[in-house]
Amino acid sequence: MSEKYNYIENNNEWVLGKEAENKPPMAYIKMGKLVAAIGKLLCCVQVNQSTVGIKERFGKYEEVLDPGCHCVPWIIGSRVAGELTLRLRQLDVRCETKTKDNVFVTVVASIQYRAMEDKASDAYYKLSNPKSQIQSYVFDVIRASIPKLELDDAFLQKNEIARAVEEELEKAMFAYGYEIVQTLIVDIEPDEKVKRAMNEINAAARLRVAANEKAEAEKIIQIKRAEGEAEAKYLSGLGIARQRQAIVDGLRDSVLGFSGNVPGTSAKDVMDLVLLTQYFDTMKEIGSTSKSSAIFLPHGPGAVADIASQIRDGCLQAHQTK
Repeated sequence: MSEKYNYIENNNEWVLGKEAENKPPMAYIKMGKLVAAIGKLLCCVQVNQSTVGIKERFGKYEEVLDPGCHCVPWIIGSRVAGELTLRLRQLDVRCETKTKDNVFVTVVASIQYRAMEDKASDAYYKLSNPKSQIQSYVFDVIRASIPKLELDDAFLQKNEIARAVEEELEKAMFAYGYEIVQTLIVDIEPDEKVKRAMNEINAAARLRVAANEKAEAEKIIQIKRAEGEAEAKYLSGLGIARQRQAIVDGLRDSVLGFSGNVPGTSAKDVMDLVLLTQYFDTMKEIGSTSKSSAIFLPHGPGAVADIASQIRDGCLQAHQTK
């Protein structure tokens, strides 16, 4: 079973927990120190990939060392002052400012930058804290751009703001040996109360649109229903008219046939007979229905003549009025 050792830097030794009594052999540690010492004696220096070394002689800059193994003779005062990474780095900057319509917002900008290999000496010697320098320029540009825009316009012109920040950074950081790869405005965060109010406005607008759509749908339904009822009444009227026309035609044929077959009868006698027949048919239908309804009608056969006389009088009076 393998055991894990912990290195205690203060004591410069390896121990196995608090209760360990046996210490591991120092052969590997001594070997590492020996290799380092030999490399230093041979003046060999290793520069890792994606980094460059800054070589000095007696404290004065001499050259930039590319990745790989280099001979740096310390005997003549040469040394590697430090290393500079060429990898792409990212800096997120949060800047609070105010819009034209007096809304405080927090703008989050993401800056991607890296040191330029051909200007590595400038990046190493001219600027000690590139992050702080970039942050200062971002603050300056954002606080000069956002107050000119209203809140809605600030959201719409995020790309223009990012382009302005990038142009300013490129001009400023190029002199220090840094390249600005890309600048993004990743977020614009208004105050929480403002966001809540914006959400309420949006919700109210959507409710208003929904109400309009609902009213329009109800309007269409009512129009279609009215059109359907009008069409139904029109067709019903056509049916009634045709029914009455058929009745009139039947009555005419009946009157003509009855007058021709029975000598001495007039059209009035035939109409009285028809009214009497319809009277009894109506009484039959009223009596055969299952609904309990009360209708008061003259029940004597002589009432038919009275009804016919009233109908004729009414028709004559209407004709005279016209």
